[in-house]
Parts: sequence; C-alpha cells; structure tokens
Amino acid sequence: MKKLVAASAVLAALSAPAFAAEEVNVYSYRQPFLIEPMFEKFTAETGIKVNVMFAKKGLAEKIAQEGEFSPADVVLTVDISRLAELANKDLVQAVNSEVIEANIPAQYRDEEDAWFGLTLRTRSVYSSRDRVGELSEEFDYLDLAKPEWKGKICTRSGKHPYNVSLVASMIANHGEAEAKTWLEGFKANLARKPQGNDRAQVRAVSEGLCDLAIGNSYYLGKMVNTPEQVPWAESVYINFPGEKANGTHINISGMAMAKYAPNKENALKLMEFLTGDVAQSMYAEVNYEYPAKEGVKRSELVASWGDFVADDVSLETIADNHAAAMKLLDEVKFDL
Repeated sequence: MKKLVAASAVLAALSAPAFAAEEVNVYSYRQPFLIEPMFEKFTAETGIKVNVMFAKKGLAEKIAQEGEFSPADVVLTVDISRLAELANKDLVQAVNSEVIEANIPAQYRDEEDAWFGLTLRTRSVYSSRDRVGELSEEFDYLDLAKPEWKGKICTRSGKHPYNVSLVASMIANHGEAEAKTWLEGFKANLARKPQGNDRAQVRAVSEGLCDLAIGNSYYLGKMVNTPEQVPWAESVYINFPGEKANGTHINISGMAMAKYAPNKENALKLMEFLTGDVAQSMYAEVNYEYPAKEGVKRSELVASWGDFVADDVSLETIADNHAAAMKLLDEVKFDL
C-alpha cells in the first residue's frame, strides 16, 4: 500500500494543475517489466506520453475516492472479477471502438463495452512427471474430487481471485449444488492447507508434497525462464482439463476506460494499441500469455504445450457467480 500511496503522490504531481494535451494516465495491476516496453512503443508511434501508477491492490477503492477528480484514464488489471468490480461500481465508461471490437472476440469483452480482455490464461492442472505422468484428455476439473487423489493435490487459497473464478465457472457449468459437492471432495483431497502462490504449488509437486497442483498456464513459462525454478518446471506436465467435458477454464487480463478519464481521446488510442498485433505479440512473448486477438502467434514455448478446448461459458456469467462461489468456499471451509 505504501507503494500505491507513493506512486499516487507522484501521479498527482504530474497531473496538477492540468494535463498536458498528449498524455494518458494508467492505473495498473500489471507489472512494469511487461507493460512499460509496450508503452514505449506506443509513445514512439503516437507521441503520447504514458504516466503509470502501479499497484497490487486497492485501485477500485482509490478511483472511487478520487471521484470526478481522478486522473485515471485507463485501468489495467487481471481476472474478470476485478474488471466486473469496476463496472459494477460505476467506475468505468463504455468504449465504442470498431478497432477493439474487430480485435477482441465477443466472448472476451463486456456486452456493454465496459471492459475488454487483452490476454487469456488457462487454469491448468500440473501433474508430477515421475509419479503421475501426463493426464488423459478425459481428465476434468470434476476429477479433482475423486477419492484416488486424496492427499495428493496442492493449491493456493480458494479465495484468491483465480480460484474463485474457477469455482464460479463450476457453478455456471454444473449448478450450485453439484459445485458444492465437488468443492467438498476437492478440499478433502488437499495435501495441505491452501497456501502460497501458483509457483509454490508446482514447487510442492517437485518436492513430493503433492502429485497435482492448480496454477495458471503462464507461470510455467516464468519458471522455465527463472534458473532456480527450472527444476520445478521440469518436474511437471501442464494439463488442460475438460477436453471431453466443458473445456478448460479461461480467465483474462483486461482493460477499461475510467469513468472520468480526462484524456479520453488518448486513452482510446492506447486501448486500441493494446489490442493490436504489436502489443498482443509482446504479451505472448514476454509473459507467456495467450493473445486475445485471433491470428497473433503464441510464443514458441506456449505453442509447444499444445492446443486445448476453451470453456465457452461467458466471462460475465462467471463474474455473476463470484458471490455464490465465495459463499461455497466459506461453507466448505476450503482454506481451513
């Protein structure tokens, strides 16, 4: 939070008393190593300077507190729940852009154009190469609750947004009652209390604490390119559950235009740029994410993982089920 406050002060200084004509202000949960190179290309192409405030949490609250005096033009975040939160709190505005609509498939943008997906990530199951091998294409998320996996699964907190979205997708596909039964079985199969981040789960597999781990796909690329984590990555297969059922759960990183964006025209230019070939390719190569724009190549590493069938349940439906998912996680005491 200190970082947020400090960065906010810097941004306030930059923005007062009036904004330069060729600037755009971004509030971002996405990290500097990923988006700063994109913004440099955007500035080189358009002459528009990008001011960025990085934060790990609290952006919706900050924008709400700033109200109509907020300097925010564009918000970058991950997970559909955070994008839906911005829209539900009336902190963003609809964007009408033929460029964005042409670049981002309808499944990955809001029906009322309040937010747009930029990249895709699968909620994958990592399996031990030594003790399990590659999972069959019949493996589905429902299988995580089968008795054969008792004491063999590791995951981060059930209430982390990535897992809440997975549970919400299970509610969307199977109904609340079946999802609760599944969640109870899933919890019963945990090797330890939920803890750590996604990479920590793969590490646990490599150390023999569990045989399966739940994690987002791009983390495998990050581990492959982090020398001390290479042994973790090499100890697992990445699997895409649901090939013969509802498909693999997909989440997004995305963007929205702030409700009171003071540099609206520049914000639109930046948003269109982020959906274009240059930025989409950078997302793919730098962070091992799946480009939302069709036709943009995956990184060579990500392509080597193979194709998968994506769950086609809409992201809006998943967001609508978030409250129910949180309720189920509490009822089954998933994290306790």
